[in-house]
Amino acid sequence: MELHRPTIADKEAVLDMMREFEETSSAHDGGFWNAENFDYEEWIAGNADAEMGLNISEGWVPSIQFVGFEGDKAVGFLSLRLCLNDYLLEKGGHIGYSVRPSERGRGYAKEMLKQGLSSAMSKNIQKVLVTCSEVNPASRAVIVANGGVLEDVREGTERYWIDVT
Repeated sequence: MELHRPTIADKEAVLDMMREFEETSSAHDGGFWNAENFDYEEWIAGNADAEMGLNISEGWVPSIQFVGFEGDKAVGFLSLRLCLNDYLLEKGGHIGYSVRPSERGRGYAKEMLKQGLSSAMSKNIQKVLVTCSEVNPASRAVIVANGGVLEDVREGTERYWIDVT
């Protein structure tokens, strides 16, 4: 499994994964798009802007959009937020991720988070906050397997810190 920034060449694989998320009404944490007005090329450009902190919506922070691939198949999303605002400190954390519904239970989330942590380290983020709902044992297991240490639970959100140094 390889995690990388999506490119124009990945268009069909990513669109196929997005369709699956939409058709199953599944949450796509770590992947953000407007299904009603979606243009893949604009999404790619927006991802590049967001990484540089340009043209981001109020309340958002600079971030890097990644997509996980198994061969040519897109299997998940991961967003690495390069800093935290008040909302992310409480609820969202530095990293959000999701695996496409048909590929869950195969270890992709664990590997995507591992690679996301490596990317965080390369951006000089030394302590990474990763959160999950207290009713999501699968995500909890992924976070703990990657070294997450529970700090607390706030309004149903478990907050874990991972030291990547």
